[in-house]
Amino acid sequence: MSKRIIEVAGVVVLMSVATACGKSAEQQAADEAAQAAVTAAQNTAASAADMGKTLEGFTNALSGGNEGTATVEPVTFQSLIALLPDVNGWEKEKPRGERMTIPVPFSQAEVSYRKGDASVDLTIVDTGFAQLLFAPFSMMMATGYSRESSDGYERAVTIDGHPALEEWRNDGHSGELTVAVAKRFLVTVHGSAVPDGATLRTFTSAMNLGKLAGLK
Repeated sequence: MSKRIIEVAGVVVLMSVATACGKSAEQQAADEAAQAAVTAAQNTAASAADMGKTLEGFTNALSGGNEGTATVEPVTFQSLIALLPDVNGWEKEKPRGERMTIPVPFSQAEVSYRKGDASVDLTIVDTGFAQLLFAPFSMMMATGYSRESSDGYERAVTIDGHPALEEWRNDGHSGELTVAVAKRFLVTVHGSAVPDGATLRTFTSAMNLGKLAGLK
């Protein structure tokens, strides 16, 4: 409900209360309940507006000062496919790509690799500077975040000068490495039945991240 509608409803209720002289106790109680409902609605609307401002500021902070950067048209998925690397000792399957417009325009390319029982999936996403896609990763990448347990670890790292988030799970020897490039592109490497987390870095090292950063 918009703030304007709430204000109009409040005026109507107040006018009704002002002309309530001579009404029964039941009628006056009903009027008072209606006024209380309007006040609650106004407070809810104000809280929602404040929350919206807070979330907006939080998103800008997560993006590393990227406030004011306009979104751009994502590059074609064919351009991203061209950057999917060949990795020595791994069998590369046929790359796939797509472009979407929902929830925001973005394009992506992905490919799978096999080596015995081990598998690795590599994905490149062009967010077009849409923080809806980029911001969820920014906080943990930018704050030196780390967490370690008996199950594995998560930690912020740097890959060829780019902020990244590295995750490893002991169960199944699986992990994921997400690299943020130029505050726009996300490179994600997910591995299953791989020896260790360092194996995932082999795939980002095989990529030309500088060329990816220069795509327009």
